[in-house]
Amino acid sequence: MKAHLTELLTQAAKSLGVDSASFSILLERPKSADHGDFATNLAMMLAKPLRQNPRAIAESLIKALPASDYVAKVEIAGAGFINFFLNGQARHGVIAQIREQGDRFGHNSAGQRRKVQVEFVSANPTGPLHVGHGRGAAVGDCLARLLAANGWDVTREFYYNDAGAQIDNLTKSVHARAQGLTPEHPTFPEEGYRGEYIIDIAKAYLAGETIVADDQQVTASGDVNDLESIRRFAVAYLRHEQDLDLQAFQIKFDVFSLESGLYTEGKVESTVQALINSGHTYEQDDALWLKTTDFGDDKDRVMRKREGGYTYFVPDVAYHVEKWKRGFERVINEQGADHHSTITRVRAGLQAIDIGIPQGWPDYVLHQMVTVMRGGEEVKLSKRAGSYVTLRDLIEEVGCDATRYFLAARRADSQLVFDIDLARAQTNDNPVYYIQYAHARICSVLGQWGGDQSTLVSADLSRLDAPHEAALLQRLDEFTDVVKNAADELAPHMIANYLKELASDLHSYYNAQQFLVEDSALKLARMALISATRQVLKNGLDLLGVSAPEKM
Repeated sequence: MKAHLTELLTQAAKSLGVDSASFSILLERPKSADHGDFATNLAMMLAKPLRQNPRAIAESLIKALPASDYVAKVEIAGAGFINFFLNGQARHGVIAQIREQGDRFGHNSAGQRRKVQVEFVSANPTGPLHVGHGRGAAVGDCLARLLAANGWDVTREFYYNDAGAQIDNLTKSVHARAQGLTPEHPTFPEEGYRGEYIIDIAKAYLAGETIVADDQQVTASGDVNDLESIRRFAVAYLRHEQDLDLQAFQIKFDVFSLESGLYTEGKVESTVQALINSGHTYEQDDALWLKTTDFGDDKDRVMRKREGGYTYFVPDVAYHVEKWKRGFERVINEQGADHHSTITRVRAGLQAIDIGIPQGWPDYVLHQMVTVMRGGEEVKLSKRAGSYVTLRDLIEEVGCDATRYFLAARRADSQLVFDIDLARAQTNDNPVYYIQYAHARICSVLGQWGGDQSTLVSADLSRLDAPHEAALLQRLDEFTDVVKNAADELAPHMIANYLKELASDLHSYYNAQQFLVEDSALKLARMALISATRQVLKNGLDLLGVSAPEKM
């Protein structure tokens, strides 16, 4: 319908002598149904080139609009807005579209099956996943779902470091526990991990257990002095723990990548040499520097430290070179806000290496902190983790659905307060309950009706003329645009907000009208409308990875 109205306005503007290349047409949904189905500010945009009053231009545009089978009337509002009111045929068409497309309603082919990689979670295997990882998991998985719904060929990837200082501290911590030492012992590693999970790893190691994670299998030697065996086992053990957390969160990955592999396969060294060959590096103070200021950074960055070893952004550059070589036209990294400082230098490294990577590649979505509240007080500790609230804690407290919804329902770049009491509440104040209840409510009505869904094809939709029906029809018609915009803006919270509005429209309709009325034609029309609403609720919840229960 937007395309149809855009064409009408384009033809009208041309008739006024305006070159179509000199303007763009923006059509939006008015906040109130009283202002029509679509509104445009085109008359205001043409005021300068035509040197006329916007209202006068709006009047001329309306007179010049070609005839349409879908527009009931057109009005001028305010300083020159043009409001379109659609007729019943146009409004009701969305029901047939939903019925025909089913689970794919709202999807499009904009991505044209181009390859996109979404990297998210990417937690180092040093402990259970915390709530920050959980937010990254929820947002990242929703992004992957949205991109797939918009026609992209999506690969989900998990990248982690299985070596370095943090893994050394993990190894030393497990080694100490295997020797029977507690964190209070004077020889326990000062930077060691003190959570109860370290005890579990040590016991499993001493028992010679075999651990199978998604990307590896390791059998413990049981030798308390074999630090390399302890390291490999501890990493595999915690990767398996993370796998279990992700399974409980209903998230799967296609690829696991190890930072150590970038070194063992020579990819870091080859990337560094390519940067040297590009002429964008220099030696100073016994260190190797990258001239990131050539690419917009505020200062140059050290690549190889004076004492040897590469700074942390260097393997990131090598990793993204590999992503490019794997054919990903687009890469999206969902990470915590603490990664903000790496964006400029990684992009600078990719530009410096000069292998055709476009500027601004990759995309980043950075999420802010999560504060967990219960009973009005912040929850800071988990007994198992020792120093933070785990993702598993939340899932066990409120369930997977509420956890996923709450972690994805706000803009990723805004801080999030996760209220456990609200997430558990079975009231309309709990948005995920409110949305799921709307779906279950429709299922209950359809069950009471007991009719054959195929008969809804012949429903006389012209009977849907009540204000609540018009509002619900308009909301359903918005879904496809919301899905596209949410993917374009990498903003899954837009789906969550839409679903709350759709649920509100449904509940208002339920309270205002009877569905199972004596008038069989009207009843069939209303069954068709709420059946379509049920489908859209389900499709939207699926984009968030949240279930659509039929009973509550």
